[in-house]
Amino acid sequence: MAKSHLRYSLCDNDMKNSTIPTVKKVLAQQDYCLEVFFSNGEHGILNMRPYLDFGVFRRLQNAEAFRQVKVSFNTVEWASGADLDPEFVYRKTSKCSTQHPS
Repeated sequence: MAKSHLRYSLCDNDMKNSTIPTVKKVLAQQDYCLEVFFSNGEHGILNMRPYLDFGVFRRLQNAEAFRQVKVSFNTVEWASGADLDPEFVYRKTSKCSTQHPS
């Protein structure tokens, strides 16, 4: 019997009607943070630690699994099947004061 691959996501419904920048690059950092680069030139840090006790995100408590982050369909995704809603990523990322060149 084949196992189905389930996808889970964190979502922030407050921005569903807004145009948001897409994720262009993501880098795993220490202490379960992500450095995220957006299509509008902004970048910043997304602290994932508060979300690691929920559902499929528990798998990301393993540091090696957390480092397997990538950009997929303009947002953040892990090999474990966990992914993040683009609005959530943009809203929750603490933006740096300087823009990063593309």
